[in-house]
Amino acid sequence: MKFRDLLTLALRNLFRRKTRTVLTVLGVIIGTSSILVMMSLGLGMSRQTKQLYQEAGSMKTITVYAFNQKGNETEITDDTLKQLKQLDHVEDVSPQLDVSVTAKCGPYEGYLSLTGVSQAFLKELPVKSGKLPPANADNLSLVYGNHFQDNFYKASKSGSGNFGNSGDVQIDPLKDTIFFIFPEGYKPAPKTSGGSSGGSGTSAQSSVVSSSGGDNGEKGQKKYILDTAAVLDGGSSGYNSYSYSVYCDIDTLKSFLKQRYRKYLVPEPKLNKKGKPVDYYVYSQAYVFVDDMSHVSEVQKKIATLGYQADSNMEWLEQSKQFTGMVQAVLGGIGAVSLLVAAIGIINTMMMSIYERTREIGVMKVLGCDMTNIRDLFLVESGFIGLMGGLIGTVLSLLISLLINFLVASGGSEQLSVFYQGAEGAAISYIPIWLALFAIVFAIFIGAAAGYLPAKRAMRLSPLAAMRNE
Repeated sequence: MKFRDLLTLALRNLFRRKTRTVLTVLGVIIGTSSILVMMSLGLGMSRQTKQLYQEAGSMKTITVYAFNQKGNETEITDDTLKQLKQLDHVEDVSPQLDVSVTAKCGPYEGYLSLTGVSQAFLKELPVKSGKLPPANADNLSLVYGNHFQDNFYKASKSGSGNFGNSGDVQIDPLKDTIFFIFPEGYKPAPKTSGGSSGGSGTSAQSSVVSSSGGDNGEKGQKKYILDTAAVLDGGSSGYNSYSYSVYCDIDTLKSFLKQRYRKYLVPEPKLNKKGKPVDYYVYSQAYVFVDDMSHVSEVQKKIATLGYQADSNMEWLEQSKQFTGMVQAVLGGIGAVSLLVAAIGIINTMMMSIYERTREIGVMKVLGCDMTNIRDLFLVESGFIGLMGGLIGTVLSLLISLLINFLVASGGSEQLSVFYQGAEGAAISYIPIWLALFAIVFAIFIGAAAGYLPAKRAMRLSPLAAMRNE
């Protein structure tokens, strides 16, 4: 018997008992839609978590800190950068050099940290407007985070300010003029007969005269106007790890600082064991750029063996994946229970069909119909029930997913925020094409599997007993 004939006969048998068929298909619809919706919530959570980490920073970047795994302070120098760059799968390494400055713009005043990084780091920044500064430029130009103005406050006549109102500060670095006042720099402590000052490994902060302490300290200090290169994008949520920072090319920053601070290189140099400033750069941290996301964990472990503390967005993402994987398994299991009930319903329907069609099965056997054809007939019937239920259940799941996302977008996200943290504008329920196709195929498989036992029973039915059956 041809498959076309099997399909025609199967459809005729199913529509002979329409009410029973509809109720059985309804069970498959509920099972398919429930498992799809549950899985879509888990996938939506996983998708948004990944999006949040991607917006927070590059997934191929590892941050190396200036202390070891025991929490003891260590140094990150140019020699450290060379050592990190020799590791396998490392494309580039960027140091970070921080300089604290006082900034003024109209009635606003703030304290900023100019962060010097390499061109490799600058290229990872999400630029919203402007262009990144070139390497070794003649003039120092800055890249502002989209919330850098939150570091400012409106100074009162008494010289004090309120950072609590920093959200009201409106500064556009592309249009407004911002004045920068750099610290006066390191000055050796005067020699006294009481002995030398400065301890082992201490900073030179006590020997630095800073101009950011108030109006008296700022008198006579030179104010710089630095070029604005670009403003960064905050992503869908409006915030990321770059939002409050101000970046610049590190080589240009070094040249600028060297002209101002001469042999001390930076305003607050680190002191050696003799209490004197070191003659090399000591960086606050470094960034390691890996060639592929799959190698980030491997490189991070190698950095740990060198004695440095390091972390990455990929590390946090892997931990989040374990949690979301557990959530997906629980949600999928809840939906699978409904599909299991639907499979029992299919078995019941096909078994009832055998009892009602015993005489028909006997006639088919007496006429010489092949046993496999009888088996295939029942398998096609049960598989078709799974197909109809899978198709309708998938369409219903897509509609439910759209409804969930619409309700969240209409203001329901605040109520769900206790249980769910996602990126703004992203879907809380996500059904990819592969999941929809898998649900349909799986429903057909469940239907055919549920019809296997009734099909075997029909094959074993005695022809004579079937013919005598009324």
